[in-house]
Amino acid sequence: MPSTRTDPAELLASLAKALSGLGAQWYVFGAQAAIIWGRPRMTADVDVTVRLEPEDPEHLVRTLEACGFTLRVSDADDLVRRTRVLPFLHEATGLPVDIVLAGPGLEELFLARAVPVTVGGAVIPVISPEDLIATKILAGRPRDLEDVRGILRERLPALDLNVIRSTLALIEEALGQSDLRPALERELEYGSRP
Repeated sequence: MPSTRTDPAELLASLAKALSGLGAQWYVFGAQAAIIWGRPRMTADVDVTVRLEPEDPEHLVRTLEACGFTLRVSDADDLVRRTRVLPFLHEATGLPVDIVLAGPGLEELFLARAVPVTVGGAVIPVISPEDLIATKILAGRPRDLEDVRGILRERLPALDLNVIRSTLALIEEALGQSDLRPALERELEYGSRP
């Protein structure tokens, strides 16, 4: 029976062991990364991007199941084709974890720039704070913008703003948008207010 703990350290340690055995590149992103780089907040899930070479989702599922993870859907093949996401539950903690299969482009950059962070005794690759800000600006939901503000408050002197701006420019070009860099500048201005 799963415990009622919500600390993801045990889940991340199990995940690190499983993915290391596969030789997979990966990183934590989303709310858990926002907690690491910004400020504490409530969340009940873990989001991870994984690059498999060769890409073999069935082998990934078998490996994770052997390490205490249960797939939360019955037709994983269809879900992977449509969304590139595999939703699991970590049995020991009862926490959900969504595994996103990495594709080419930005996710390759994010993998290369992931930062090793020690969480509960395990070394975990975490999306860089700069890349996390870019993804949160892209998502643009109120919770994401609060995460951006928390990261800016905690890390602004150490952030490479040019990396964030260039990443947002790449996303704008790919999506035919021009609103992401101005959104960052608004958040920077907001964060500098007393």
